[in-house]
Amino acid sequence: VQLVESGGGLVQPGGSLTLSCAASGFTFSSRVMSWYRQAPGKERELVATISSSGGTTNYADSMKGRFTISRDNAKNTVYLQMNTLKPEDTAVYYCRAGLPPYVYWGQGTQVTVTS
Repeated sequence: VQLVESGGGLVQPGGSLTLSCAASGFTFSSRVMSWYRQAPGKERELVATISSSGGTTNYADSMKGRFTISRDNAKNTVYLQMNTLKPEDTAVYYCRAGLPPYVYWGQGTQVTVTS
């Protein structure tokens, strides 16, 4: 099983980034996929979740209206479009496959929002 995040980087406040998570080694289309993030000194927190079909999405309150989770089951990839980024969005963003207790994690990608 492998989850590889990409797309992180340095962005100015108000800017946008799109993260990708490429999955392999399991049946991607049957798994709920989620994005989490962990800021320095803080616990890892849920950002967004998408159902296996992509028909249902859920977001943490602070991300609603700014972030969009989507998936392409043909490409085994889940995305996180992030708009109107704020300094407090600075964190390592992780992709997770499945639901507890059967989950897989990616290695994370750093997002830094600063002027």
